[in-house]
Amino acid sequence: MAPVAALDTLSNPLATAEQLFAFKQFDNEKSQSWRFAEYQLLSAAGILLRLPQEIIAQAIVLLQRFTIVQSERNPWSVREQCAVCTFLAAKPSPTPISWRSLANVYVYLSSRASPLKFFNPDGPPTDINPEQYYVTEGILESNINCMIMEEGAILQSIGFDTRVVLPHGLAMTYMQALGGSSATLAKRVLEHLNAGLLSPQMLYLTHQPNALAVGAIYLAARELGIKLIEQNWWEVFDVDREDLGFLVMAFGSMGNFAEAEMEEWKEAAPMRTLLSTPLAQ
Repeated sequence: MAPVAALDTLSNPLATAEQLFAFKQFDNEKSQSWRFAEYQLLSAAGILLRLPQEIIAQAIVLLQRFTIVQSERNPWSVREQCAVCTFLAAKPSPTPISWRSLANVYVYLSSRASPLKFFNPDGPPTDINPEQYYVTEGILESNINCMIMEEGAILQSIGFDTRVVLPHGLAMTYMQALGGSSATLAKRVLEHLNAGLLSPQMLYLTHQPNALAVGAIYLAARELGIKLIEQNWWEVFDVDREDLGFLVMAFGSMGNFAEAEMEEWKEAAPMRTLLSTPLAQ
């Protein structure tokens, strides 16, 4: 990742051109689908653990940082990678999570009782027995050891930089400055920013928070028919027209991308075989 100025608290380390070029060499529709499922898995775990949306979002960005620098990721470590990124995001927050809680949640989400569509397209069966996702102490200890080992690999890959600046707060401030702040607009802006976390284009690794905030505001205002300042207001927030156009298109296409993935999951569960394998190998 490119270095960030020490005093610049509103910026993130972005993927370098070399990293993006290397990543694109193996990126395809299948890998994009897998990443989308990973983000869904991480989000579901965060919800079950009652984590704030901010922590879930930060964990997704950390997972993306790891993904972009690991061209040859071990697919059998999907759950450990999601769990570790959740652990790292929550660790410095008021809501830290234990390894035990993470192991239990991910075993449940990869069991026959899982409510996730990419694992159970038709929903969980009605004859679920809690014993099917019960974790014994022996397996729990093995799972925790796997996650701790994965933690070291992830931290080393991302340069031990776990700080993630999200654009959500900036977006609210920008809307107030533009005089167009409203509950309806704010809700739509946050929806675009949250959906952007799942983008196959990894927008949070290619654009700084200020650009993401501006792109979401522009698109949300256009969709709702809300008129903002007529001048090129985005330039005030250090965003050029080219970046704005790209982000508007990327945010706007997320709905179609998600719908297409959901249709795919009706035909086949892309992570069923993967998640059916115990965490501890």
